[in-house]
Amino acid sequence: MTDHELIEMYGQMALAIGQIEHCREFAAIIPEVRSNLVFARTDAKTRDDVLAVDGRITVVSGMPHAAGKPVFGVSSHMARLIIEYRKYEPSVRAGIDFANTPDLTQWLLQYCTKNGWGFSVIDRRNEPEEIKEAEGASMPWKVKEAVRAAGGRPPKIFYETGAVGKEPVSVLVGRDPLEVVGQICTIAELYHDCR
Repeated sequence: MTDHELIEMYGQMALAIGQIEHCREFAAIIPEVRSNLVFARTDAKTRDDVLAVDGRITVVSGMPHAAGKPVFGVSSHMARLIIEYRKYEPSVRAGIDFANTPDLTQWLLQYCTKNGWGFSVIDRRNEPEEIKEAEGASMPWKVKEAVRAAGGRPPKIFYETGAVGKEPVSVLVGRDPLEVVGQICTIAELYHDCR
């Protein structure tokens, strides 16, 4: 990785974290497992190639708060997800996970339709048993299922239904963390205003 790419990645993550920490409405859609913001290197192959918030994004005094600094290799789930997603859409390098409720899902479906964004659902009940049982094997299946459910086009937003011991979460992806955070803050604000 070049110094230029490192500077660009850390700089964008710092700006994006600052922006999300000022978005009060995002606090309402942070899941119980907390959120993470990830940014993959252009040639990312493993989780060690993905920058993420160490300790995730939580809520402090009603505001989103990054528990730690951006660090390579500290995310497992979101890092593996973004690496797998890039096999379908290489321009995507960033993503964020957030809460999933029936009400928010219906609202997101309308929002995505209005904006021409792909939206899909991963039904964890359809996950093959042999994949469920193998450590780390579910991510390729989940991303493939998200793309399939979106008609073969990689979706901008997708969510997975809950499974035993798994909280249902939504994911928004984009080219970089500033795009992703700008979009998730807009979603959080608009969703808050319509409730």
